[in-house]
Amino acid sequence: MRKNRWLSSLYVWLVMVFLYAPIAVLIIFSFNDSKSRNTWTGFTLRWYEELFHDRVIIQSFIVMLVVAIVSSVIATVLGTLAAIGLNKMNKKLKSVVMTFTYLPMINPEIITGVALMLLFIYLKMEFGMQTLIVAHITFNVPYVILNVLPKLKQMDKNTYDAALDLGCNPFTAFTKVVIPEIMPGIVSGFLMALTYSMDDFVISYFVSGASIQTLPVAIYSMTRRRVSPKINALSTIMFAVVLLILVIYNVLSSRKGKPVRRKGGEY
Repeated sequence: MRKNRWLSSLYVWLVMVFLYAPIAVLIIFSFNDSKSRNTWTGFTLRWYEELFHDRVIIQSFIVMLVVAIVSSVIATVLGTLAAIGLNKMNKKLKSVVMTFTYLPMINPEIITGVALMLLFIYLKMEFGMQTLIVAHITFNVPYVILNVLPKLKQMDKNTYDAALDLGCNPFTAFTKVVIPEIMPGIVSGFLMALTYSMDDFVISYFVSGASIQTLPVAIYSMTRRRVSPKINALSTIMFAVVLLILVIYNVLSSRKGKPVRRKGGEY
């Protein structure tokens, strides 16, 4: 029994090393004084200083954030409304619509990117911020639907009707009763859409155009020559921010989960 536990612990640690060793190397070499990717020559912060003076990287990072936030918000609204509509459909029609919902997720990104590029050309849309946002909304909506729909299934079907019977109008019942019940699914869908949007390269590459580009596309263009240590510095900052957000979220969640002690020692 102890041997099995030891092997299980060893396996977990090996997996963790496999996953995070590349990130650790990236973080270490973001402080390397040399541009070399395999030789340590000394500690420095100059790559972080140069990072904030690189117009291309900063502009690409801003574009990525704007596209990710705007597309995720719109996709969250559309996906939530679509999930509510799907939840009210009969089983046969719902299964058909869900099949089409899965397609953008299963479909290879290169096909989606080329298809959207051809669509924008046909509609004579100028490639830039608007095409990026529309494209990101397109592949983000299914993720929101799949996060919100389970919460709607878990909710009591009579909750909305009970709110109407108690005097709420349809809008108040929807915003004060339904939305709070499915809010965890909405938040999860938004965060997933935000993550996929910031991480996307293939679709963004086809619809960004020549005048504007997201950070993944900018990094790809840099790899044709040589990856600058400034990219290591940027990646380190992004990893630290994401890690900080996760720690704060887990701390807040653990505090909410603790029972509140009342006077007299009761909970």
